[in-house]
Amino acid sequence: MNADIAGVAEIVLVRLEWAVLVYFLAVNATYLVLLASAALEMREHVLLSRGESLWRVLGSSLTPTISMLAPAYNEEATIAESLRSLLSLSYPSLEVVVVNDGSSDATMEVLREHFDLVPIHPVYERVIPCKAVKGLYRSRSRPNLVVVDKENGGKADALNAGVNISTGTLVCAIDADTLIEPDSLQRMVRPFLTETDVVAAGGTIRIVNNSTVRAGRVVRTRAPRRAVPGFQVVEYLRAFLFGRLGWNRMGGNLIISGAFGLFRRDAVVSSGGYVHDTVGEDMELVLRLRRLGYEQGGPSKVAFIPDPVAWTEAPETLRVLGRQRDRWHRGLSDVLWRHRRVLFNPRYGRMGMIVYPYFFFVELLAPVVEAIGIIGVAAGLLTGAINVPFATLFFLVAYGLGALLTVATLVLEEVSFHRYDRFMDRFLLVVWALLENVGYRQLTVVWRLRGMVKYLRGRRDWGAMERRGFDAQTQTRTGS
Repeated sequence: MNADIAGVAEIVLVRLEWAVLVYFLAVNATYLVLLASAALEMREHVLLSRGESLWRVLGSSLTPTISMLAPAYNEEATIAESLRSLLSLSYPSLEVVVVNDGSSDATMEVLREHFDLVPIHPVYERVIPCKAVKGLYRSRSRPNLVVVDKENGGKADALNAGVNISTGTLVCAIDADTLIEPDSLQRMVRPFLTETDVVAAGGTIRIVNNSTVRAGRVVRTRAPRRAVPGFQVVEYLRAFLFGRLGWNRMGGNLIISGAFGLFRRDAVVSSGGYVHDTVGEDMELVLRLRRLGYEQGGPSKVAFIPDPVAWTEAPETLRVLGRQRDRWHRGLSDVLWRHRRVLFNPRYGRMGMIVYPYFFFVELLAPVVEAIGIIGVAAGLLTGAINVPFATLFFLVAYGLGALLTVATLVLEEVSFHRYDRFMDRFLLVVWALLENVGYRQLTVVWRLRGMVKYLRGRRDWGAMERRGFDAQTQTRTGS
């Protein structure tokens, strides 16, 4: 009897491992196609950009007005630097709307102290429901700066209040702790000028940790010396320069980072704005805008542009990073479930037949499959059901492919943008790329699984983020 049970367990383990192997090969084949697509897209983008004058965009009568929406909740550490960065952007018709979402720290006091705010009459069209606005202010020193002081309602509610107050043709949603590079809006607006079916566009998010920030600008780019932010730098480069860029040719993106995304205001208003009951409000809006575009015959294209850059501070500790990744996966689970009708639905074109299935089977379910694979290999090795040389070869191939894809992304970054000008920084990035698959990647599996479990249990909270502030980045760099 015991021999029969052992035999069945062995068969199950072996077949499970073969299933994981097939999944692994399919996912990596998709990654290679995405990488090739990203390389072609980057080549075309660089060739087009070289012959284009950004100043021509500034002088064009067709240049749309842009309202920057910056929701701020307990951002006293970074709000002043971030706003200085926003207010110095090179764009002719720019409005900056900061929404203080009922902060319990000194965010509002910092805004008053640094930007000479005066109250204005709160007259605006409330086209999207949001929590009560307590006050509207305009800066005497920077007339294009509007500050909204409202009751706390969460990031989605703050963005909806910003959309209500804004007057731009396009609205740019950012995080208040984001530093935008001066010419980013000129680059980001390009697809709205050249194509008629674009409803939203996203740019690249980079990690600012260990770089030097002065007057709201990243003046010296350095790779982090610490492992936790270092791993995130290579993750972000891989996600943006290989993942999102690759999707431009394969059906478009489903995600625009909440830290830096440009939307048609009329499309956001007619869609009802950001929903409140999800922690994935950025992705939910993008997917809803795309779905409505297909259903109503309106614009549905979401473009990723690689050279507009926004810098953000990454978590420095595993505890805070774990909370962030847990929340991201809860958001992904929620958004994909809300829009499950898109899965393999030909009505939604390549979004329904290629892009959505990828996000469902790869982005959402990957931690489940990886966990099964890790546990299965461990059980198989303990019981002798799995051949040790096979398991070793499997691990080395998996590790090698993962590292190869990341290093290829670093090469793509180096030949196209060359942001890290010192050999030591490029060397460090390669080190983080080689080490992230040993231990760190397995931790992200745990965090993502925890996020799925919390989603199934109905958790919708954001969790606290701890920030050191951009001054701390400068001090770290100076002292190193």
